[in-house]
Amino acid sequence: MASSDQRIAIVIPARYGSTRLPGKPLADIAGKPMVQHVYERALQVSNAQIVVVATDDDRVAEAVRGFGGACVMTSADHPSGTDRLAEVMAQVDADIYINLQGDEPLVRPEDIVTLAAGMLADPSIQVGTLCHPIDAVEAANPNTVKAVLAANGNAMYFSRSPIPFPRDGDVATYLKHVGVYAYRREVLSEYCTLLQPMVEHAEKLEQLRLLAAGFCIRAWVVEATGPGVDTPECLEKVRALMAGKSIPTLPALTDIRMVITDVDGVLTDGGLFYDASGECLKRFHVRDGMGMRMLEENGVRVAVLSGRDSATLRRRVADLGIELCQFGIKDKKAACEQLMAMGGVTAAQTACIGDDSIDLPAFAACGLSFAVADAPIYVQQQASQVLKHAGGTGAFREVSDAILIAQGKLHVLGSAAGYACVMEKMAQ
Repeated sequence: MASSDQRIAIVIPARYGSTRLPGKPLADIAGKPMVQHVYERALQVSNAQIVVVATDDDRVAEAVRGFGGACVMTSADHPSGTDRLAEVMAQVDADIYINLQGDEPLVRPEDIVTLAAGMLADPSIQVGTLCHPIDAVEAANPNTVKAVLAANGNAMYFSRSPIPFPRDGDVATYLKHVGVYAYRREVLSEYCTLLQPMVEHAEKLEQLRLLAAGFCIRAWVVEATGPGVDTPECLEKVRALMAGKSIPTLPALTDIRMVITDVDGVLTDGGLFYDASGECLKRFHVRDGMGMRMLEENGVRVAVLSGRDSATLRRRVADLGIELCQFGIKDKKAACEQLMAMGGVTAAQTACIGDDSIDLPAFAACGLSFAVADAPIYVQQQASQVLKHAGGTGAFREVSDAILIAQGKLHVLGSAAGYACVMEKMAQ
């Protein structure tokens, strides 16, 4: 089929139910619901003939129709955005479907034009997407999906891990995957019949199902994109950007010179056990201990801050050689400030790790804050970043590895020679 005869539909999924930001599509930005901003930018894509919002909620549908947009209702039970798109295909006739997320109010229409033009120019491309360069610090973030491309632009793999892996400590070139896709109609028709491969299950990335099934995904490299909206903090950042206001930037991992960690629920799984004498027993993860020593031996201080106090806790901290610690603390903000003064660092040079409401004052005191994966949602929403690991399962090590990689110390983590430089003082 000639490119001029192919119809392109931009489909904007807009689910009302969001764990971290309920009602997200209707969040007000500069006097308009967020989904309207995305819709209006999609209308500026000159080589697309159709723009439609796909939602499972009447409130979103009413808002879309209120600003004159087209809307289709879909099931609330789809396991992925691609499955939702396949349902839309039955109601919207096109040859190429572009899935543009409804939480990207800063999307550049010209990037979508590039994606559409690439699909129109080469009928052999089955799926298209976008990516842009990032630095090693962002590449270490598991919430940032990385792509590795072949010489012709076809995706070789997508991962939450930093790929390609710089084995010898050299800086690699990293590409961040931008989650917008273009599908040919026949690919969508087949998608729902494909089995979920192990890699998709492990990475939680639905595009890996297509790669595993042998489909070609072509990626076009664009300039760095604006932030999407995943959390209340992201929403405020986008509001400020669209209002032309300057926004404070978070410290980079390269700036961090101290990590303050809670104990119960971070270094342990939060379980409390008492022996016959009444002594409280805790289960620590050995890799967290290694992460602490790795940081200390590479110029990043570690401080332990706990609302509890016990002989067991003090023994573990002593075994690890951690000198900066405070126990039985109720005011964690003040305690963090004292630890920073003791360590000779500023708030912008300090990160903290917590798991519950008692840690929120520490989040406010430190430049960066990390919530463990099993922290309550309202705690996760206040953190700079949510970790992949739950408390007691290596959450601290996840942070320490990310800091060391960002600070160019990958060789210490990943080579015998690098580890030998610090091993004499190591303890787990």
